[in-house]
Amino acid sequence: MSTEPPQYPPPPDDNDPFRKQPPQDSGGGSPYGTPPPPPPYGGGGDPYGGAGDPLAGMPPLAESGKRVLARIIDMILVGVVVWLLSWGFGTSEFDVDPDKVQYGKSFGQSLLAAVLYIAYDSFMISRTGQTLGKKWLGLRVANLNDGATPTLQTALVRAAVLWLPFAFCCACIWTAICGGWSFFDKPYKQGLHDKAAKTVVVSTG
Repeated sequence: MSTEPPQYPPPPDDNDPFRKQPPQDSGGGSPYGTPPPPPPYGGGGDPYGGAGDPLAGMPPLAESGKRVLARIIDMILVGVVVWLLSWGFGTSEFDVDPDKVQYGKSFGQSLLAAVLYIAYDSFMISRTGQTLGKKWLGLRVANLNDGATPTLQTALVRAAVLWLPFAFCCACIWTAICGGWSFFDKPYKQGLHDKAAKTVVVSTG
């Protein structure tokens, strides 16, 4: 009769790649690797080719038609101020007769309009992301990468691209092209001034 002790299998090796391991809890997340929800208000991705959706968590993009209406409201508001200042300083001169046009006064009024529009847009957008027209229609300008209110520098770039042609020529045509670009732009509905500043316009209501 044999007196050798019974043989038992060795204990399992924790490093055995074929051994089924229990799910690990990393602290509040799903033990099965479910990715965490996106951060609120902005996905943090690179809006120009990087990974991630920068619009994750943001309000919906604004309708282009409402953007145009908000722009018209702002143009009327600032236009009234331009007209009053032009009248006060004697720079208002738009005569349909080319023999009577005083080009110096016309350029002066155009330059004044461009400066006021840029100042108005830059100041309002850098404060709250809204001009008066956008506020009344429930719209807001936001940084594309994080949804934050644009800085003064960003707002200035955006406004300059949109309004600087007022001082020279084709102001109305350029404004229509620049702002109207949002009707066709995919996927962020950006105007050309938005692309220059890397901003989007979102709905607040």
